[in-house]
Amino acid sequence: MTSASQLAFDELGTPLRDTTFVIVDLETTGGGPGTDGITEIGAVKVRGGEILGEFGTLVDPGAPIPPQIVELTGITTAMVSSAPPVERVLPAFLEFASGAVLVAHNAGFDTGHLRAACRAHGYAWPRTAVVCTLRLARRVLTRQDTPSFKLSALAALFGARTAPTHRALDDARATVDVLHALLERVGSVGVHSLEELLDYLPDVTPEQRRKRGMVAHLPERPGVYLFRGPREEVLYVGTARNLRRRARQYFTSSENRGRMREMVALADRVDGIECAHPLEAEVRELRLLAAHRPTYNRRSKNPRKQWWVVLTDEAFPRLSVVRVPRDGALGPFRSQAAAKLAADTLSGATGLRTCTQRIPASGADGTPCVLAELGRCGAPCAGRQAVAEYSPAVRQVAGLVAGHDDSALRAARRHLDELALAQHFEQAARRRDELAVLVRAVDRGHRMSALAAIPELVAAAPDGSGGWEFAVTRHGRLASAGVARRGVPPMPVVEALVASAETVAPGTGPLYGANAEEVGVLLRWLVRPGVRLVRTAVPWAEPARGAGGWRPWLDRAATATALENLS
Repeated sequence: MTSASQLAFDELGTPLRDTTFVIVDLETTGGGPGTDGITEIGAVKVRGGEILGEFGTLVDPGAPIPPQIVELTGITTAMVSSAPPVERVLPAFLEFASGAVLVAHNAGFDTGHLRAACRAHGYAWPRTAVVCTLRLARRVLTRQDTPSFKLSALAALFGARTAPTHRALDDARATVDVLHALLERVGSVGVHSLEELLDYLPDVTPEQRRKRGMVAHLPERPGVYLFRGPREEVLYVGTARNLRRRARQYFTSSENRGRMREMVALADRVDGIECAHPLEAEVRELRLLAAHRPTYNRRSKNPRKQWWVVLTDEAFPRLSVVRVPRDGALGPFRSQAAAKLAADTLSGATGLRTCTQRIPASGADGTPCVLAELGRCGAPCAGRQAVAEYSPAVRQVAGLVAGHDDSALRAARRHLDELALAQHFEQAARRRDELAVLVRAVDRGHRMSALAAIPELVAAAPDGSGGWEFAVTRHGRLASAGVARRGVPPMPVVEALVASAETVAPGTGPLYGANAEEVGVLLRWLVRPGVRLVRTAVPWAEPARGAGGWRPWLDRAATATALENLS
């Protein structure tokens, strides 16, 4: 008879024999993460007891190695002088470890240094499970088994094939044997899957352990999961390529965020919405966040409201930053500060004012703004020019938004070139970065508006297994999604998806009423390598004189900014 506490076969998760582990060890100049440099990285990738690959390299820490560290590791400053810096090593290591469970002896030290290095150099730290062999050994072994939990002591206890030497790759190889020996020990107490191993570690709260069964019904498919509270309120919304596997992680030690543990303690149920593919899941997540505003989603606390720059509806228009767009709006911008910066840059290039002071009607005969005359306005706005010059400036802005006149951008670029020629380099760099914000917004706005203008577009992306993932978009909204697995004729699937797609009536504004975040998600998916257009109701085209031609300049500006930040 099966006991009530025994897991069914479909609840066992990922068997340990099928789990890929990357065992990593670092050598450093000493000290804590963020304060001292990495001098060596060694890693071994294993699965099912078989070694799949090794990674090892010296790293230039950018500073001399202290004598006591040289004595301990044998790594000298001369040895690392020709080694690559950590920012060049990280991409290769992250690729080597991609999709694997990280393992280290005293994992907090190694992962702490790696996290700090990723943060310092702009690399995303992967959301992956971490197993610490030191903690696992303390959980499994007693003082009668070993007087010490140091790696050297455990390697000797288990007869590791490689002795630790305080060199990264040797220590990683020794940790492989220690890990396998510890997994044999926990197997005797019923730990056979990765999820059970993470649950076995001591920092899983009782609420996490008790409620793990709430996700047993979820499918191993892409989708959206919702944690619900005692009054059916939605506490948290997330997406996953594998609903069951992702939701299960909230009940293991890999989930160490205090807010999420608090959320799990409150949750009574986990619902799953199965989706055809990850794109549909991402769009559904956006819509559910907007509908429920879950307490534990940070994006609900700080919703990503979009900002726009518009010409005010008055006799002598000014540039204004607003949240609700209308026809002729420039954007979207992710922050009010970015929108204001773009408005100021556009004001400097065209002469249109951004201030709230009105130009006197008497200025129609060419009289400048009274405020400028009195010296009370120092902004580069239309108050410094004749009112009669307003019409060309307004047409410049309207032409930039419509995509048939980039003279405002060219005027701003001429100004920063003049600053550079006059050797006002700091001011020129500041103007360059401000112009880049404006150009990116114009480019993004044109691309999003072009997509939102299309009544219907059908696209397909390869699923990696010989099949196709389909999306039907209508006026910037996902109207239908589906898949044709390998061997299934794709066009009948397309016809069925189009026939069952949501009806979308175009709204107002530059995005035809669509949500800017959803349009952005669809656009990123559509321009991925390998995505193909199946059909479109009208041609998908961007303005010929839009910001597309400025992309090479944007690349040069980004490179210059990055080099300045490194200096």
